[in-house]
Amino acid sequence: MMAVCFALVYGSAPFTGANEGLRHEIDVTQTSKTPLLDEIADPEALRRLPDSALVQVCDELRAETIDAVSVTGGHLGAGLGVVELTVALHYVFDTPKDRIIWDVGHQAYPHKILTGRRERIRTLRQGGGLSGFTKRDESIYDPFGAAHSSTSISAGLGMAVARDLSGGSNHVIAVIGDGAMSAGMAYEAMNNAGHLHSKLIVILNDNDMSIAPPTGAMSAYLARLVSGGTYQSIRETAKHLAGHLPKFFYDKARKTEEYARGFWTGGTLFEELGFYYVGPVDGHNLDHLLPVLKNVRDNQQGPVLIHVVTKKGKGYPPAEAAADKYHGVNTFDVITGKQAKPKANAPSYTRVFAQSLIAEAQKDERIVAISAAMPTGTGLDLFGEAFPKRCFDVGIAEQHAVTFAAGLAAEGYKPFCAIYSTFLQRAYDQVVHDVAIQKLPVRFAIDRAGLVGADGATHAGSFDVAYLGCLPGMVIMAAADEAELMHMVATAAAYDAGPIAFRYPRGDGIGVEMPAHGERLEIGKGRMMRQGNRIALLSLGTRLDEALQAADQLAGMGLSTSVADARFAKPLDLDLLRQLAHTHEVLITIEEGSIGGFGSFVAQALLEEGLLDGQKPLKFRSLVLPDQFQDQDKPEKLYAQAGLDARAIVAKVLDVLGRSQESAKILIA
Repeated sequence: MMAVCFALVYGSAPFTGANEGLRHEIDVTQTSKTPLLDEIADPEALRRLPDSALVQVCDELRAETIDAVSVTGGHLGAGLGVVELTVALHYVFDTPKDRIIWDVGHQAYPHKILTGRRERIRTLRQGGGLSGFTKRDESIYDPFGAAHSSTSISAGLGMAVARDLSGGSNHVIAVIGDGAMSAGMAYEAMNNAGHLHSKLIVILNDNDMSIAPPTGAMSAYLARLVSGGTYQSIRETAKHLAGHLPKFFYDKARKTEEYARGFWTGGTLFEELGFYYVGPVDGHNLDHLLPVLKNVRDNQQGPVLIHVVTKKGKGYPPAEAAADKYHGVNTFDVITGKQAKPKANAPSYTRVFAQSLIAEAQKDERIVAISAAMPTGTGLDLFGEAFPKRCFDVGIAEQHAVTFAAGLAAEGYKPFCAIYSTFLQRAYDQVVHDVAIQKLPVRFAIDRAGLVGADGATHAGSFDVAYLGCLPGMVIMAAADEAELMHMVATAAAYDAGPIAFRYPRGDGIGVEMPAHGERLEIGKGRMMRQGNRIALLSLGTRLDEALQAADQLAGMGLSTSVADARFAKPLDLDLLRQLAHTHEVLITIEEGSIGGFGSFVAQALLEEGLLDGQKPLKFRSLVLPDQFQDQDKPEKLYAQAGLDARAIVAKVLDVLGRSQESAKILIA
């Protein structure tokens, strides 16, 4: 009987999809001279085209994507790699009723062009324009917002279960890259999906050849075969018959089928998680993609994973030739691919961090560095070149990165965990439980602190001072300029009493004179930058330059103003705070962070010290980021909107004093 079951499963059979054909009598790509993309206002218009027109659509969509990103900058390579997949998905599935969830969102530009946003595509990542990621309130074709990786399967499973509870019948498709599959969250979601057995389609976009390459015609044939209705019907019949066998024989028959299919097609891991695996499929060949997607659409019985192999930067030679496949680019010349280089008068904060860390590591062999899939973005690619055995990229796994660093610290090493502020949020429990409670000296280098510009709210580093500052024993520094960052790296390297963090922004420094080497700062001590006697501005981070400009303007209005650089959000410099409170009428804190951060810490200290209820009450205000998520724009515009530039600081001082700017000018005159 077991032999019969095996024959039923693996006997030759025609596959569904092949009989549909991929060519029609009229070959639009040969006969049409009208650009097809101009006729596609939405996916419904795309679905009215014959299959034979889709190659032309893909060519035009790729050209439009390249041209748009050349104007705006952004994430190019990922989108070019999924042009055919994007067209095929919207062609086969009934979007927006069927949900397509793009993991991260870097690859969603072609999707935006096809879903009614072509006229605005050259506003990508600009103020008031389209987001660089999928965004729910931007389009009904964006069912889930994404900018951090590895969330698509979890969100998709939630939508699939909601559909089942509501008695719906639509499809849910999560598209996730092989890089994002390095995060544990993806496997947690797949394990749960396999358990629930909901109808969920996961498309693994393998653009790094890191799992398995497609093997030509045989691979395409096998993918169509195992995704087709005939095979799945025979498979279910065989399973039913085998169910009458003794349990031992049933288990053997099931495992024989799974491992035999896994041998030819791969995907044993996904099968063990409860997914039906199909692939690998050439993601740039519509003759392969369309029948597989149609088969899965028409015959799906539970969770399915389709393994699609693509090439990042596909179809644009400069991107294909680049080491990063043009992952993120500035504006560029379409013909040559040459990117515009921003004018830089000072080194970037990221480079200063990397060079400072290298200098410290040359003196101390216990210093190691950890990145979570962002070695270039954090500057650790430079550290890795200098110390390849002491640099670790753990992939998109921030939780693991933090606890990995804790393990290194427990054994006497000095780990620098370099993670963007927005991504460190993903490892908060590990920061609390594995680092802070155990008082382990992990050094957190927090890049992209404050507002980041074109990437918008999802990547803004707004909350780290607030969420780290509430942890006992955590030391938090914020660099006012690139020289201060150099000193803070040296300070962190020398600090062994517990966890320590230092934050710094994206972009170039302000061009201060750089010291020969970093010097250790006294923990919890700020510095006076300018002495006055009426207004005190206490800055944390790179708003210091704006505070100094504001002080100049206030001095011109006859208001003597002190400016101090706190340097530390925790522990606070209480001596400096007392000095400012006792000798000034107004004290204003300024920070590139949310409510609940540095200003709140200062307010708490002032209350505890009794400095807000004395005989001469101190007028205290705190300037922070607004209690809202700010969309993308140029950083200087965002800070002006947030009320954190020199003009806003001056306005706040005058408001506290009960003056308008006009009356102040008259008074001076």
